Amino acid sequence: MPRRVMQGVVTSKSGDKTIVVNVDRLMKHPIYKKTIRRSKRYHAHDEANSAKVGDKVRIQECRPLSKLKSWIVVGEEA
Repeated sequence: MPRRVMQGVVTSKSGDKTIVVNVDRLMKHPIYKKTIRRSKRYHAHDEANSAKVGDKVRIQECRPLSKLKSWIVVGEEA
């Protein structure tokens, strides 16, 4: 099964080697057919502890690392 990869913005650093990434997506409203923006926050594992608040990062799905973390940081976007 392929692992999902998403791109988002780091919104906070919660603890050691953990970041919170806000991922936006566009969807069409089922009744009004207008494009609206939905966002979701993911806790991700940052092994190098290099991501800072405001950075764009790519995260990849992995096995559960803790109660909330099941994503890892793959790379940073420019």
